[in-house]
Amino acid sequence: MASDHLETLAQTLEATGDYRIIRRLRPRINASPPPGLPVRLGLMVDVETTGLDYRRDEIIELAMTPFTYSLDGTIYSVGESFQSLRQPSEPITPEITAITGITNEMVEGRSIDPAEVATFASPASLVIAHNAAFDRRFLERFSDVFTTKPWACSLSQIDWSAEGYEGSKLAYLAQAAGFFYDKHRAMHDCLATIELLAMPLPRSQVTGLRHLLARARVASWRIWAENSPFELKEQLKARGYRWNGEPGPQPRAWHIDIPEPELEAELRFLKTEIYCRDIDLLIRRIDAYDRFSDRI
Repeated sequence: MASDHLETLAQTLEATGDYRIIRRLRPRINASPPPGLPVRLGLMVDVETTGLDYRRDEIIELAMTPFTYSLDGTIYSVGESFQSLRQPSEPITPEITAITGITNEMVEGRSIDPAEVATFASPASLVIAHNAAFDRRFLERFSDVFTTKPWACSLSQIDWSAEGYEGSKLAYLAQAAGFFYDKHRAMHDCLATIELLAMPLPRSQVTGLRHLLARARVASWRIWAENSPFELKEQLKARGYRWNGEPGPQPRAWHIDIPEPELEAELRFLKTEIYCRDIDLLIRRIDAYDRFSDRI
């Protein structure tokens, strides 16, 4: 067959050491788990939107791809995706079309049924996105079903740098892993992310999903450094604190998310190095059910 001949040529080139072949992403071959092995249903999601502000901008495309996995991070099967376009209340700008590939003509008259989305997502044990801090905020406003699920983020909860990658954008990771795909469209992003999670990481040799599950299971704490001295803001920033300047239920203050075992040490740092006194600080425990949500 022609495809076999081309693959032989590709392998011949790779064997010289002078060429690196990037292959098109193909559908995974589904496998059955060993008898008696517990499996879960994961849901990979991706949204394309009219902008970055989840309070103002709108979803124009949603994709959800279900897959089965075991608790050790092995992916066994990938199901049929849900993919749908939606016409927003305002026209899509040329800048967004350039980023997403979605035009006003493509979404004209189209809609996404929240009830259909909820039915599709309800069986999932875990929702994953490549930048869950973005996707979760949009999806929770679209359907309450996403507030009831634990979430994980393949962008921030895998240490790609430690595995030898020089970036964490999805297209770069795919190319570094040896495949390419049709970018921009939400379903293709979902399938590419699942493929990355199914592959062994270069250095640890565990699957990306196994690494991700381990990180997602660990609780963290958010500490709010309210009324911290202005002159010490650079010290907080250098330590990883971020500024929340948005009006709302959360304080306008510097804050940080840290692993649970580091909580006491971080509180000591704030009391001795920032406030120079004993102080009660606002802290909140975070787990996969509320991580990446604007509800915290």
